[in-house]
Amino acid sequence: MSGLTTATTAAKRLLLGRPFRSDRLGSQLLPKRIALPVFASDAMSSVAYAPQEIFLVLSVAGISAYALAPWVGLAVAVVMVVVVASYRQNVHAYPSGGGDYEVATVNLGRNAGLTVAAALLVDYVLTVAVSVAAAAENIGSAVPFVHDHKMAFCLIGVALVAALNLRGVKESGVLMAAPTYAFIAGMIVMLVWGFVQLLLLDRDLEASSARYELAAEQNQLTALAMVFLVARSFASGSVALTGVEAISNGVPAFQKPKSRNAASTLLMLGLLSVVFLMGVVVLAQKLHTKYVLDPQSELRGLPEGYQQKSVLAQLAETVFAGFPAGFYVMTAVTALILLLAANTAFNGFPVLGSVLAQDRYLPRQMHTRGDRLAFSNGIVFLALAAMAFLIAFDGEVTSLIQLYIVGVFVAFTLSQIGMVRHWSRLLAGESDPDARRRMIRSRIVNAVGMMLTGTVLVVVLVAKFTAGAWIAVAVMVALFALMKLIRRHYRKIDQELAIATELDDGVLPSRTHSIVLVSSLLLPTVRALRYARATRPDVLEAVTVNVDDRKTRTLVSQWEDSDITIPLKVIASPYRDVTRPVINYVRRIRRDAPRDVVMVFIPEYVVGHWWEHILHNQSALRLKTRLLFEPGVMVTSVPWQLVSSGRIAERAEAAYIAPGDTRRGFTGRDHDR
Repeated sequence: MSGLTTATTAAKRLLLGRPFRSDRLGSQLLPKRIALPVFASDAMSSVAYAPQEIFLVLSVAGISAYALAPWVGLAVAVVMVVVVASYRQNVHAYPSGGGDYEVATVNLGRNAGLTVAAALLVDYVLTVAVSVAAAAENIGSAVPFVHDHKMAFCLIGVALVAALNLRGVKESGVLMAAPTYAFIAGMIVMLVWGFVQLLLLDRDLEASSARYELAAEQNQLTALAMVFLVARSFASGSVALTGVEAISNGVPAFQKPKSRNAASTLLMLGLLSVVFLMGVVVLAQKLHTKYVLDPQSELRGLPEGYQQKSVLAQLAETVFAGFPAGFYVMTAVTALILLLAANTAFNGFPVLGSVLAQDRYLPRQMHTRGDRLAFSNGIVFLALAAMAFLIAFDGEVTSLIQLYIVGVFVAFTLSQIGMVRHWSRLLAGESDPDARRRMIRSRIVNAVGMMLTGTVLVVVLVAKFTAGAWIAVAVMVALFALMKLIRRHYRKIDQELAIATELDDGVLPSRTHSIVLVSSLLLPTVRALRYARATRPDVLEAVTVNVDDRKTRTLVSQWEDSDITIPLKVIASPYRDVTRPVINYVRRIRRDAPRDVVMVFIPEYVVGHWWEHILHNQSALRLKTRLLFEPGVMVTSVPWQLVSSGRIAERAEAAYIAPGDTRRGFTGRDHDR
């Protein structure tokens, strides 16, 4: 066991680095240049899959429907602008990190807040799953090996991003900065050079898929069917808005002034996302790009072994024709930022989980920071949940996106309703004209956001419910109920303890009855007897269970020949069980004297090898486990350190030495002075 523990500790230190002191939390705060890649990579990277989802849905109506793609993209961009403007109000009004959850709870009540929390938790999980699956799809466009082993790539990708975040928020942000800014630069170069070739150089550019025809154009769609199709296309394209809410949840991670830096980062995020989204949609439409669900059945004239590339890969391939390095670089940075876009969720989910744990809606362990001052339990839980979704949906982006976006628009809508009530409440008590004007302006912004996000939520639910969104809704409902049950449990425990405190009334036990469990007369038994006597109990006795007549007679004979004055009581056990006779004996003492406290002393060996645990202490472990459930009984382990345990003590002392202490001449004992 000790070797395994040492190996585990060494691996943990290699993976995560040395632990941080609590007073270093301030040094982990993020400047804007690092906060942008940490919190904004999700929303910016969504241009790698949001436009192609628009084209995929419109392809059902044939090539003529692609003319609607820029208008659908423009509608998504308008919603993006309004949501960003609305959330800039949120980060100023509620900078504590609760984000939408805090806004809804404070202004709409606990149930509304818990609804938002459940929606966001599910959406964060899907953010990781969709981002990593999209990364696999994009890099698979250039590397067939990744395409053929997509699931393994997805699972390894989630594990790597989780490990990166376990090292700490600031460190993961520094590592993310380069690929995020490389993606921004690559997108700007690709879009600018693409439009320059089209508009200024008058080149006739066409995507690789432009030469193929859509097999089953449905030109006879009714007006109602076409409206529904456009609505579904808009709903799929709205995934571009995911990640906006992460900044409002992550305000505490920013350097001071926190709210202003968060609002500035949010503005930069909005501008870049809108430009990239519209640029990709318009450029893809100009290049006659096609993207369908099943190329083999929906496209005519395909060569044998055709592999459909993502929309962004097709654009890069066409724009950088004659310069293959440009295509590969763009594909690489796109795949990398998609992989790292999951980092947004890995920053938002643990913080929200910590807030919920503090409010007792999640297990308290979610509120605990790990060695590197990150919320380690939340990070691990998020990684496992995302892996489960990836496995369940075979890593398919289109399938996962059907579950996506519902949660985030539930949060958007309830948050904006809450902000409208927030400003209305403040206006009721504000008399300063300038302050009132600012509040009225903010309320108008949030009111517009409320109406727009509410409308989009209805569209998303109607358009995507039967396609898979119902699964996300069902998970949210289940999570909502689970968090209610967790809070009820904690509240019940508090009430139980409070009642016990009132009934206790400071009354001490009448007597203490101590029992030392004995199996043989060896040094550990003698130590346990001496320790029990030192506690000065009213009654002290040694107890052994007779499971072997010969050994019991030998023990009794040794006991009588020794100078031990403590009486030895032998308990019969006709079925050779140790645990049940001891439990029954303790219960009999408690029944005869209910106000007495029974203290059971159990000698135990402290060993140094994992295999020694198998050979020792099994009876002691079973007894302790059972006795802990007996009222009025206290269990004390009396350790006896075997020689092999010394190696563990030496390693523990060595582990206490901080990095570099040996070089400077310090030892573990120097830390204690």
